[in-house]
Amino acid sequence: MKNDPHIPAAWPCLRLEGKAPRQRLIIDLSVSPNAKRTEVVGWHDGALRVRLAAPPVDGAANDALRRWLATELKLPQSSIELVRGATARRKQWALDSTMAHVCGWMDRLVQTGQLPPWPP
Repeated sequence: MKNDPHIPAAWPCLRLEGKAPRQRLIIDLSVSPNAKRTEVVGWHDGALRVRLAAPPVDGAANDALRRWLATELKLPQSSIELVRGATARRKQWALDSTMAHVCGWMDRLVQTGQLPPWPP
């Protein structure tokens, strides 16, 4: 039986955290800074692996990652909040979006060959 990508367990990097009405959608990212360009490159320990074209200096990488997520997900930057990992490669971001919207984005990444399906 195939996993339904709209069920959180189908994407290990996505989960709902907290209880209603303050429940948030969390995405786990594994970030490699100082890349030539920003792009999704696969999976790392259940997190979405992203190469980031920004240095890990003075929050520049986190700012660039927030802008990239906002562009990719077509969300305002104000709806994307860094929850954990300000100085780490492994980061958790809270997204003010629906699970279906983010799963649709990840589905498109798989369909266009930018992301291998889970499990790898």
